[in-house]
Amino acid sequence: MTVGILVSLGIFQLFTITVGLITAFFPDDIQRLIESWGQLGHGQSLSSWPTDFTRDITPIPCHSHNDYWRHVPLYSAISAGCIGVEADVWLFDKDLYVGHSTASLTRNRTLKTLYIDPLLDVLSKQNPTTYFHPYQNTNPHGVFDTNPSQTLVLLIDFKTDGPALWPFVHSALEPLRSRKYLTYLNGTELVHGPITVVGTGNTPFNLVTSDTSNPQHDIFFDAPLDEMWEDREWEETHGWPEWDEGSPGEVLVEDEGSAEEDQLFKDSPTRKGRHVYKPEQHRSYVADPNRSKKLAHVETTTLEQEPGVTEADKVPGNTGTHIPMYRDIYTTANSYYASVSFGKSIGRMWRNRLSSRQMGLIRGQVRGAHRRGLKVRYWDLPSWPIGLRNHVWDVLVREGVDLLNVDDLRGATQKSWRHKHKWWRWS
Repeated sequence: MTVGILVSLGIFQLFTITVGLITAFFPDDIQRLIESWGQLGHGQSLSSWPTDFTRDITPIPCHSHNDYWRHVPLYSAISAGCIGVEADVWLFDKDLYVGHSTASLTRNRTLKTLYIDPLLDVLSKQNPTTYFHPYQNTNPHGVFDTNPSQTLVLLIDFKTDGPALWPFVHSALEPLRSRKYLTYLNGTELVHGPITVVGTGNTPFNLVTSDTSNPQHDIFFDAPLDEMWEDREWEETHGWPEWDEGSPGEVLVEDEGSAEEDQLFKDSPTRKGRHVYKPEQHRSYVADPNRSKKLAHVETTTLEQEPGVTEADKVPGNTGTHIPMYRDIYTTANSYYASVSFGKSIGRMWRNRLSSRQMGLIRGQVRGAHRRGLKVRYWDLPSWPIGLRNHVWDVLVREGVDLLNVDDLRGATQKSWRHKHKWWRWS
C-alpha cells in the first residue's frame, strides 16, 4: 500500500517536471513577444522614448565618494541611483584636473571631460526638443527619469589654493549655468535645478557668500557639521517638539560607555543606559551669554566686520572652516551640505559599538544641521569589517543622515545591509 502511494507520487512529480520543461522550451506567445521586444520587426520603434536614458533607475540618498576612481566616473554613480558625486579638483596651467593626488593627474582627465560635458549630455537627453515638446522646460528635468525633480549634487573638492581656483571653477560651470541647470539663490528663495554645486576642501567661504565672486549664488558651501551640535533642551526651549523617549530610534540603550571613554572624559553614568554629555566637552559649544544677540547681528554683517573673528578664522580652506560663536552663519542661503569626518568627530567605536555619548553627538549634529535646512553627510566611515560598516550605515540612516558617503556602490545600493549583528547592535 505504502509502496503504491510512493510510486504514484513519483509519477506525478515526474509529470509536473516534464510539463515545466516543455513550457520552458516552448514559451507562450506573450512570453515570446516580451523576449523579442525591441528587435528588428518586433516593436523596434516602440521600445524606447526620448528621455529613457536613466529609465528604471531609482534615485537613492547616497553620495559617490571619490567618484573619479570608478570604472566610469559619474555614469557608474548615476546607474546606481546616487544623488551625489565628488570630484577632487586641482589647478595647473589654468586648467582643472581631477584626481586624488597630483601623482594621479593626467592631461585628459579634467572637470570638463569627466563631469561638465557628460552632465550636459545626460541633461540634453532628459530635456529634449521634439514635435510634441518643441520648447525648453522652464524648470529643466534632472538626470533621473523616474524622478525629474531630484537634483544631483556635484561636490567639488578644492585641492589647490582656494581663491586662485575659484574663478576657474566658476567659469567652468558656465555651460550648465547658461542652460539653467544649476540650483541657485534668487535673492530670497532657493531655486532647485538639476545640478547643485557644493564646494568643499579649500573652498573659500567668503567667496561663496560674495555677490561679486558668486553673483548667481549657484555655488554652495559644505558647512562644518561638527560645529552645529545642539542639545534637545535647545529644541524644546525654542518651540520644537519634545522627544518621545519611547519612539523607535530615539532611545539610547547602551548599558554604558567604555571605560576608556570614562577615563578620557572624566565622566560617569547618571543612571543605567545614559551618560552625562557635557556640551562644553565638544568644540562646537561656546559658553557665551551674549551668543543669541551676536547671532542676530551676524546676519547683517560681513565676515570681515564680525567682532572676535581672527585672521585665522577667515583663512579659506578646510571644509568646516568655523567661526566661533557664529554657527548660524551657515544657512540654505550659502550652504547645502553639512559634513564632517566620522572618525574625527564621533571617534573610535569602542568594542565595535556606538556609545551613548557618540549617539548624543550624532543626534545633536543632525539636529543642528536640520534646523538650518542643511543636508547631513559623514565621511571617513568605517569600511571594514563589512558587518560593522553596514551597521553604521543603518544607524546613520535611522538617525536622519541625509546622504550615505559610500565607496562600495554595489554594497550600498544592491545588497540588503540592514541586517542586525548582535555584537555591533546599539538598539
